[in-house]
Amino acid sequence: MLKFYNYDIVFIEIPDEISLAINITGCPNRCKGCHSPHLQENIGELLTKEILEELILLYGNAITCVCFMGGDSEPQEIVKLARIVHKIDRNIKTAWYSGCDKLPQDLPVEEFNYIKIGRYIESLGGLQSKTTNQRLYKIQNQCFSEVLI
Repeated sequence: MLKFYNYDIVFIEIPDEISLAINITGCPNRCKGCHSPHLQENIGELLTKEILEELILLYGNAITCVCFMGGDSEPQEIVKLARIVHKIDRNIKTAWYSGCDKLPQDLPVEEFNYIKIGRYIESLGGLQSKTTNQRLYKIQNQCFSEVLI
């Protein structure tokens, strides 16, 4: 089961969405220059169905998306959490920021509206850099279209 360190309401991670961004811990990627190296540690609180429900009910209509920041150590758990979001409110979109360069082959992408992939390479910059290797995709009908930030 995944743990989370904290959460926040953010406006930039997913364009045109007000996202509840949940920072998942235990990141296995160890990217040089990581902006949140503390998230590599196995710290925080278990992200249970009950906690996720509480957060969504707390922010209610103020959010349009739940964005899971990390979770590469257990991608199937991220899928389960996305399904929980959709059961709570089908109108809330789901997003996953993965630091992996490829998605697991058996990942049911239909559970997400957005997926960011690509490890952080310091010399290439993050998603807002023109030279980045990272990509944010919008998913519709199991088709990926790149989103430019």
